[in-house]
Amino acid sequence: MRSFVHTTGPSRVVFGAGTLSQVSDEVERLGGARVLLLSDGSPALRQDVERLRAALGDLAVAEFDGAAMHTPVGVTEQALGTVREQRVDCLVAIGGGSTTGLAKALAVRTDLPQIIVPTTYAGSEATPVLGETVDGRKVTRSAPGILPETVVYDIELTLGLPAPISVTSGVNALAHAVEALYSPDATPVTDAMALEAVAAIARALPALHDDPSALEARAELLQAAWLAGTCLGAVGMGLHHKLCHTLGGTFGLPHADTHTVVLPHAMAYNAAAAPDAMDRVARALGVPDAPTGVFDLIRRVGGPTSLRELGMAEADLNRAAEAATAQPYPNPREVTRTGLAGLLRDAWQGRRPQPTAGSALDLRALTDEVVASFDGCANPRLRQLLSDLARTLHSYAIRNDLTPREWQRAVDFLTEAGHLTTDTRQEFILLSDTLGVSSVVDALANSRTPEATSSAILGPFYVAGPPAAGHGSDIAGGLTGTPMWADITVTDQEGEPVADAVVDVWQSNEDGFYDVQLPDLDGPVLRARFTTGADGRFTFWSILPSEYPIPDDGPVGRMLSAVGRHPYRAPHVHFLISAPGHQPLVTQLFVRGGAYLDGAPGQRDAVFGVKDDLITDFVRHTGPTPDGRPVDGEWRLLEFTFRIARPGH
Repeated sequence: MRSFVHTTGPSRVVFGAGTLSQVSDEVERLGGARVLLLSDGSPALRQDVERLRAALGDLAVAEFDGAAMHTPVGVTEQALGTVREQRVDCLVAIGGGSTTGLAKALAVRTDLPQIIVPTTYAGSEATPVLGETVDGRKVTRSAPGILPETVVYDIELTLGLPAPISVTSGVNALAHAVEALYSPDATPVTDAMALEAVAAIARALPALHDDPSALEARAELLQAAWLAGTCLGAVGMGLHHKLCHTLGGTFGLPHADTHTVVLPHAMAYNAAAAPDAMDRVARALGVPDAPTGVFDLIRRVGGPTSLRELGMAEADLNRAAEAATAQPYPNPREVTRTGLAGLLRDAWQGRRPQPTAGSALDLRALTDEVVASFDGCANPRLRQLLSDLARTLHSYAIRNDLTPREWQRAVDFLTEAGHLTTDTRQEFILLSDTLGVSSVVDALANSRTPEATSSAILGPFYVAGPPAAGHGSDIAGGLTGTPMWADITVTDQEGEPVADAVVDVWQSNEDGFYDVQLPDLDGPVLRARFTTGADGRFTFWSILPSEYPIPDDGPVGRMLSAVGRHPYRAPHVHFLISAPGHQPLVTQLFVRGGAYLDGAPGQRDAVFGVKDDLITDFVRHTGPTPDGRPVDGEWRLLEFTFRIARPGH
């Protein structure tokens, strides 16, 4: 049983496009009348700051545009002077993590309410965490008063964010989600938000890299940043964040870029000690191994992969490892100076992490190459089907760690099925039927015409071109069994009779065999083709169908035996109905009360072909028959109306 304590922060979130215009309403909602507008003074943000200033109008009484990376205390002291001089009663910050950090630093010293308008994906606006730089050392603290009261997310503000900054900012958010999953304070709520954030970031970053103007991708990434930041705000930070704060505060490395470089290596360091978290991250990313998957994602979208390219000197690696281990903090794996030195060296050199021991082999490049080989296919549907088939087969082989011997057995199985297949026996249809694939395809087709009679699988015993028969004729060909009179009507979906519909009928004998299984029979029996009259009806005599085994002397039968399944089908009669201007219908009618209609999975109909609305009464009778035919003893009456659909219905 999992025990946890979950605390939800009181922040208000306004999310959408064009929400910048709502900031003044949010200020008034908090009771503010004298706003200090905070920014970092960057030229890239100038137009957005001007728009926000205009939206605030007379509420903005002062501005401070000196926010700096890693929130130096000296900068905070300068901004505090402005707060006091202008008698500020509300803080509004626009920008990335640096501006948010300054707002938090001011709020924790003054208890002023904050409204944050993020323009990056940092996510720190959703946390009660503040990291400040004091005398060249970054110090982190957490308190309820640090959490901003309101966050206004305007997707349009991120459209001008350059792709490289979008990438590093997005990976910074990814780091929040990853560390939240292996935090000792994690809860089911933070787990769900973190995994959604990981999956969304994995989708959005490549889309943004390929098209920086993609509004939907930016919306998805911004929402993921909020989710990830919320996770981080509810749980403690681990190795990754502590290490990045050390590198940033002590060595002046850029915040988001440092997160981007370090994250895969911090994950690799913790992978063996947090296998469940890494497995969940890998699944959310759609990769076999989480640390290498993150590294490959960063490389795919053009993010930095080495501390060396960020300007860190190799000579500083040992000092960084020493500083990061100076104080203990929660982490899945024990943090040692030697371990961190190795981590930092790999990150400095930009090495791809080694796959986690026991993780699946990464064969994505091979699969992608196979799928790309279908790009020249002129038929888009065929290209889609083959591409998805290749991905599905590769995934199946990888998930099950398929051995060459097992695959060869599968090839031999299919080869034998091919050798057994003839004009009168279809082993491949049996395989499709017994695996339920035929029923899945049938259900998909039937779902498109819900007002028509349910369809059912064709089965392996259909023979094209059965002999034509007149109404009231006997298709049993003298075979013994309980006589059955069938009175069948075919209508459209509105109940109007369908004349001249061609209906093929076939079934088993009382011993459960079809004519094609009985070579001594002279010609087709229990199989015929009828044509409906003006009233949509046709009638015939036959015998009551019996349950029967599908052919089990081949590879499909051995498969059923190996898994403890029987080969029997519930008793039924097959119908194939076609009419001009209507969709064809392949279906079956099952004898109510017959064998193999009920039971545990694997003990019912062997091909999963029974549908409740196709189970019908074959009513017992004695005495006079509908057409006056003399019958000694019991006979059965089958009355049924099939509804067939028009194209497009």
